[in-house]
Amino acid sequence: MTDLQLRFVPDPVLRAVCAPVTVFDAELAALAKDMLDVMYAASGRGLAAPQVGITQRMFVMDATWKQGVPDPQVFVNPELADCSDEVAVLAEGCLSIPDRTSRVARPAQVTLRWQDLDGALQVGTFTGFAAACVQHERDHLDGIFCTDYPEAP
Repeated sequence: MTDLQLRFVPDPVLRAVCAPVTVFDAELAALAKDMLDVMYAASGRGLAAPQVGITQRMFVMDATWKQGVPDPQVFVNPELADCSDEVAVLAEGCLSIPDRTSRVARPAQVTLRWQDLDGALQVGTFTGFAAACVQHERDHLDGIFCTDYPEAP
């Protein structure tokens, strides 16, 4: 069981620009596991470190667990490498802003670069809900909420 607690708006830690992760050790792996536990317990699909009070550039995600077998992923120091010109609009919710959704227009496909828990560089392309999720969670690392975007039609 984890001691991590979800943070809610207007907690100032949610607006922090997070520092890069520089140490890849058992403590980081334990943090990732605890973050996944918090995310699943809150019925979320993604959770960024500042949402549990940690100002490090890391988020966890499982975009499909509600439809089938869990597929937890951990993203450390993520960077958008490429974005499609095509845009998709989705109603996004946020664990730190309960009971509210925002219709956000985002690139429909993104390529992300990140490090895994061992520090190894990873690259992946995401589409559909997973693309929106990685962009949403990466925004949290810069103190940006889905509600900061103009409401899309």
